[in-house]
Amino acid sequence: MKLLQSHSRLFHYLTLTCLSVIIIFAVRGCAAGSTPLVGSSLLPSDAVSLLSFKSKADLDNRLLYSLNERFDYCQWQGVKCAQGRVVRFALQGFGLRGVLAPNTLTRLDQLRVLNLDNNSLSGPIPDLSGLANLKSLFLDHNSFSGSFPPSILLLHRLRVLDLSHNNFTGPIPADLTGLDRLSCLRLQSNRFNGTVPPLNQSYLLIFNVSDNNLTGAIPVTPTLSRFGTSSFQLNLGLCGEIINKACNSSRSPFFGSSTNATSPLGQSAQSQGIVVKEPPSPRKHKNIGLALGFSIGISVLIASLLCVFGLVKKQSTQEKGSKQPMSASSDAETAYPPNPITETRIEEMSELPKRIPEVRKVQKSGNLVFCGGETQPYGLEQLMRASAELLGRGTVGTTYKAVLDNQLILTVKRMDANKTAVTGSQVFEHHMDAVGGLRHPNLVPMRAYFQAKGERLVIYDYQPNGSLFNLIHGSKSTRAKPLHWTSCLKIAEDVAQGLAYIHQASRLIHGNLKSSNVLLGADFEACVTDYCLAVLADSSSNEDPDSAGYKAPETRRSSSRATSKSDVYAFGILLLELLTGKHPSQHPFLVPTDVPNWVRAMRADDGCEENRLGMLTEVACICNLTSPEQRPTMWQVLKMIQEIKESVMVEDNASLGFS
Repeated sequence: MKLLQSHSRLFHYLTLTCLSVIIIFAVRGCAAGSTPLVGSSLLPSDAVSLLSFKSKADLDNRLLYSLNERFDYCQWQGVKCAQGRVVRFALQGFGLRGVLAPNTLTRLDQLRVLNLDNNSLSGPIPDLSGLANLKSLFLDHNSFSGSFPPSILLLHRLRVLDLSHNNFTGPIPADLTGLDRLSCLRLQSNRFNGTVPPLNQSYLLIFNVSDNNLTGAIPVTPTLSRFGTSSFQLNLGLCGEIINKACNSSRSPFFGSSTNATSPLGQSAQSQGIVVKEPPSPRKHKNIGLALGFSIGISVLIASLLCVFGLVKKQSTQEKGSKQPMSASSDAETAYPPNPITETRIEEMSELPKRIPEVRKVQKSGNLVFCGGETQPYGLEQLMRASAELLGRGTVGTTYKAVLDNQLILTVKRMDANKTAVTGSQVFEHHMDAVGGLRHPNLVPMRAYFQAKGERLVIYDYQPNGSLFNLIHGSKSTRAKPLHWTSCLKIAEDVAQGLAYIHQASRLIHGNLKSSNVLLGADFEACVTDYCLAVLADSSSNEDPDSAGYKAPETRRSSSRATSKSDVYAFGILLLELLTGKHPSQHPFLVPTDVPNWVRAMRADDGCEENRLGMLTEVACICNLTSPEQRPTMWQVLKMIQEIKESVMVEDNASLGFS
């Protein structure tokens, strides 16, 4: 009996020893780079996935992974866990060399962030559909190849996708609608070909497909229209309105007529509406020469007959010795000669006698109508010769930066016929004369306007420091938190000054206040622009997504008109955008009592005093009351902000010991 017990104990001891040796060798083998058995129950599944990745992607053994305890992998380089599961794996710039093998990291089904940028990984991207919770994927600055990974289209929670600076080839998928939460998409510096997909992701803020082999017209969608030429550059085959490059023939960004490809704003003849035809082929030269010679002969004969007739008529007039007074019509034609740019002005000559007293209040240079009696050193022809840079598209048209020959820089808004309501020329001129007469330090001055058949331009002073939208949001690397409280107060006062002046100095309203319509002047003062143009917008046209969040409840129906109280509402939304750094599309639906807590949460690290923050937040809440009758006027809002400013100055002086 004792012998049997001794053998049994020896058997159990040997069994445990063997199992221990197997576990030790398995763990050491994984740490040394061998591939662990995925189906093994000896290791947690996430640890197996990480070690499997290391065995294929870390050929130089740069990752010092070792597993002595069950959850040691949560302490490994680049790994972050939540409740024992890997939710973040970031190894940017580790010099990894190898491949991203299938069934390795792709089994981390709780992973939210995967960042492998700036390494030397190569080969195709495996099936990533198992990463159902992934929100951010950074694979840029590697040597990955193959086509766009189709499994990415199944990652419906993805917000950031960066595949830039690799060797991907083939087309970009035309249907990216499943990735409707994307806020950043970078695909530049690859070898993608085909066309640009018609992206319409409303959250997309960063987009770049430059330096590829893309061709064809860029789709004009609300999303793609937000991005400038830098997002598409170094794709020689791309064309379209967004990059100011015509697909068939060059077109002026200011006028729709054909223009010379070497002149961004067109030559004078073409800007006058003259159709420039293609030169005749060499086969037709002989026939054209004969026809031209015959035409010249006929022209000379007709000219001779006209000269003779003119001399006879002149002699007859002198013999009569009569001098007739100039009629009102002829006087009008002398003071306002027919415009060669369009036949529309010729048709309106009959209206000129009624308009002369009104029109003579402004100065004309070429065919531009200058506001406020100002004389400007440029005319329409100079404007058409200027170089143009697209600045953006808005509710009523497209805005350009124009640099004239004399280096004068202007901002030119070309009104889109598809976005503006049909108004008569007199109505338009009367409205623009009223708007052009507004002058205030916090308004971008409107200098001139132009209208012809199907074309309307508005010219402003150029503001060198960009928009408030760029200042608030900018890039995520430079704008990590909201603006300083004192900056918010200063900008709020400037904008309130400009709006209050519009409401008091005229019966006009802004109608389209938003952060992109507040520009920063030479001294970084906030100046309101695009004021009083929304009344010209066609209410039936598509809603500008950037403006929707600023609209007051009573104006959200297409038939409703904006009022001064809806301007107050938009100002309240703008004030919350200033305080939180969040675009109106990101504002949660809150009852007024919860707004202060939300603002404080967005400024958790600001360190500003509670009472100062609370006072401005209270102003925003009053402006955003649902009932327009309960909202204050802009003058009352301005007074509130100035009182806050005064109280802050008193407190600061008291703290410094000043009476």
